Amino acid sequence: MSVAVRVLIGFADAFAAVESAWSLADAGFEVFAFARAGTRPPLLSSRVVRTVFVTAPEVDAHACARDVAALAVRVGAQVLLPLDDLAVWVCDAMRCALPPAVRVAGPTGDAGRFALDKREQLAQARAAGFAVPARGEQGPWMVKCGLAVVERDGRLVRPAGRLARTAEQVGAVAERIGGPVVVQRALTGVGEGVFGFAHGGGITGWSAHRRIRMANPRGSGSSACRSIDVAEPVRAHAEKLMAGVGWRGMFMVELLRDADGVPWFMEVNGRAWGSMALALRRGYDYPLWAVRQALDPDFRPASGPAEAPHVVCRHLGRELIHLAAVLRGPTGADVGRWPKRGRTLREMRFSRADRWYNARRGEARVFVRDTWSALVGEMAGRLRRGRS
Repeated sequence: MSVAVRVLIGFADAFAAVESAWSLADAGFEVFAFARAGTRPPLLSSRVVRTVFVTAPEVDAHACARDVAALAVRVGAQVLLPLDDLAVWVCDAMRCALPPAVRVAGPTGDAGRFALDKREQLAQARAAGFAVPARGEQGPWMVKCGLAVVERDGRLVRPAGRLARTAEQVGAVAERIGGPVVVQRALTGVGEGVFGFAHGGGITGWSAHRRIRMANPRGSGSSACRSIDVAEPVRAHAEKLMAGVGWRGMFMVELLRDADGVPWFMEVNGRAWGSMALALRRGYDYPLWAVRQALDPDFRPASGPAEAPHVVCRHLGRELIHLAAVLRGPTGADVGRWPKRGRTLREMRFSRADRWYNARRGEARVFVRDTWSALVGEMAGRLRRGRS
């Protein structure tokens, strides 16, 4: 009787964690997930995944890396799959401590640096032909950290970017970030993502999505998205970009398409992304492909489903957060550009054709916990903002 290959994924609360875990479990892998000590991620309720706790990187980054390395050895994992930016940093930091039998199915070394350095991504994207927002002389500007993850006093932090309307505000936001910053002219538009899988023979498994709604209408992660065709010349630019940095594995190129139809480059996600559920519903099994590539460097996935129908995928918790925000109404600068209540109610009616994030027969507890976690997290965030 053959023994299932064990895969360690994390962090367990990454937005793509649940769907990625199920993808691997369905393929016959034995899946373990590492989670921050003291948290209760939705995966904790899964019947097919075992969750193990480690030191949070926000508490002690290097202790977290040691914990993950020791955990990989203890559970007998053959592959380690990072699912978010902090996990990319952790897996890269501890890869030298791993025995040769444990392989990282994600970016390390130069690829890991590229995955976390937004400044390098912008430079490479511009060279590949993408439209990249410049600073410009007139505001407002978006000021954000040039690194996805920053180590500060032995802890990992993700400094939040902010909108600045004056030069003085630009300086204040940069000082608050306390590290390398990127300053760009603020743009408005609709978020899109282009996905693919890079291997020795090029890139296959192209797919894409467009946001329908965001949890927070002011700007946040999507609560609903739909699959779309991969447009040209976006595909050609993305192929040149990823080939130019010698990328291998799954990737997402994040774009913002403005009112004139121009797709502006935002960043590259060199790990699993939020709308993974949408890709998996269409047969694009990126997490599984990443693990198989780690086990066999010559692995090449099929080009993807020949006629995969387009779908809409929604996150129940985030949809409820969006609806609550619309019903509360706009304040300040949001007046005049806030979603209309009647239209929102019509657009958010449930349809049998809709697909739901983290919904699976036999795993209802995961879906319920995921929805509840989103709502509790939003309420906690509102309380923190109210006190600041």
